[in-house]
Amino acid sequence: MYPTREEAEKLLKDAETCNPGQWVSHSRITAHCAEKIAQYAGMDPEKAYVLGLLHDIGRKFGVFHLKHVSEGYKYMMSLGYDEVARICLTHSFNEDKIEAYVGKFDTSEEDTEMIREKLKETEQDDYDKLIQLCDAIAGAEGIMDIIDRMSDVKRRYGSYDPGKWQTNLDLKEYFEAKMGKDLYEAVEKDTKTVF
Repeated sequence: MYPTREEAEKLLKDAETCNPGQWVSHSRITAHCAEKIAQYAGMDPEKAYVLGLLHDIGRKFGVFHLKHVSEGYKYMMSLGYDEVARICLTHSFNEDKIEAYVGKFDTSEEDTEMIREKLKETEQDDYDKLIQLCDAIAGAEGIMDIIDRMSDVKRRYGSYDPGKWQTNLDLKEYFEAKMGKDLYEAVEKDTKTVF
């Protein structure tokens, strides 16, 4: 289950009133990229858009690092949106391992264990992978080159797991093959400026 586009937009607007910040524009850019890739890759563009829009919804509850994953998961589960909850969980873990998280571990022991267990139980599909890729090219001000975006994250947090880095590059290749199209052309990197 996931909300309609209109419901997802309302959820994001409400979240923005609770915790305004660049994460909101980043979420909109992620959603745009997910929708465009889905159109070319034979996936559901509406579902991709909604999942991209709400992947960081846990930020509604405060300025968090890893905690935005558990908060988003719990919030979406409470609304019955289990497909969005799953994306809130998986978008930060393209390798299925919590140790590769880029940022601070600000979760309780209970929430850290919950994330670890849910990752073990989840077999990631193309929607999980799609949002991971889009998260890796969506800056706060526009669509970025994947290397530039990962370098920016590395600068801000001091490190970037090498396996996660390579997996993002592999995801780019995977979706380009699926689309039969260059990633940046598909997401309108050089022409789309307003989100």
